[in-house]
Amino acid sequence: MITVDCKDHITHITLNRPAVLNAINPEMHAELQNSFDEFAGDDEQWICIIKGAGERAFSAGSDLKAIAKAGSKRQPYPKNGYAGLIERFDLDKPLIAAVDGVAVGGGFGIALACDLIIATTRSKFGLPEPLIGAVALGGGVHRLARQIGLKQAMGLVLSGESVDAHRAYELGILTELVEPDALESSVDRWCKQILRCAPLAVRASKEAMMKGLDEPSLASAMKAQESYPTFTRMQKSHDRKEGPSAFSEKRQPNWTG
Repeated sequence: MITVDCKDHITHITLNRPAVLNAINPEMHAELQNSFDEFAGDDEQWICIIKGAGERAFSAGSDLKAIAKAGSKRQPYPKNGYAGLIERFDLDKPLIAAVDGVAVGGGFGIALACDLIIATTRSKFGLPEPLIGAVALGGGVHRLARQIGLKQAMGLVLSGESVDAHRAYELGILTELVEPDALESSVDRWCKQILRCAPLAVRASKEAMMKGLDEPSLASAMKAQESYPTFTRMQKSHDRKEGPSAFSEKRQPNWTG
């Protein structure tokens, strides 16, 4: 259902059901939950890239045929929500969605849960759940409104319409828009840029930004930031000393995470 490869501090997770546009069924939910658990718990894995197999889709979201077949016996989502990711609010490591093709419904929800979305020009995005009598409660409606603003999000959600990649970039959904043959090199470039930084500093930065958005004011966010757990851990780490030492000695830092 999925493939996982870990190399050079990067975990690659591929949604691997191209014949059904990488639609997610119960078995896939369980595999993704386990894979994200392993990524979150492994201090040697610093970045996760999520992509879909084939050239047609990142993911079309839930496998509707599997849902229809299960009927009232439909299995609940994993403990961390849709795809084992949507409600993983404490995951402070960088997540990159590499999107090539359709990313709709829960597939779009997965992408929205990532920190960076790098997408090709042939990609499409949307939350079409109302068209099939459903609601995008797997985080989609909430994240979309927070990321692009209420009125634009309402327009997409209430109509069930999808947007092409260029419009998605204009709306601020995407970090970068590339041609299909440049997707892999673009993602590699972003990973190399992130890996230049101290991993705990990256994690503490994400933690501060995400938790800060939940604070009622800028003042409270700035007051709370130094009490966050990853920031506290970073302050006591080898890397906190290694950065200034490497700079003063005019050498590349040796990050240990």
